[in-house]
Amino acid sequence: MKTYVIERNLPSAGSLTPTQLKGISQTSCKVLDELGPSIEWIHSYVTGDKIFCIYKAENEALIREHAAKGGFPCNEIYEVANVISPQTAELQN
Repeated sequence: MKTYVIERNLPSAGSLTPTQLKGISQTSCKVLDELGPSIEWIHSYVTGDKIFCIYKAENEALIREHAAKGGFPCNEIYEVANVISPQTAELQN
């Protein structure tokens, strides 16, 4: 499966309560269960007016289907080409 970053524009996302975030998470998990093992939610970052989600999926179409069935915005989808971190600086050629 490929890794994707999904950008969701959601005004005041950073002000959502723990109860609201739990409800969104429960809806997402329910739809993921319906879609099967070809899509997996890793985690999400909630910011002021956006949520950035990390997913593994076979293709973009599954991510769009998840968003449509869950009633979530899906403004941009980015396929991850590579991952770097501080450990990358330590790699020997």
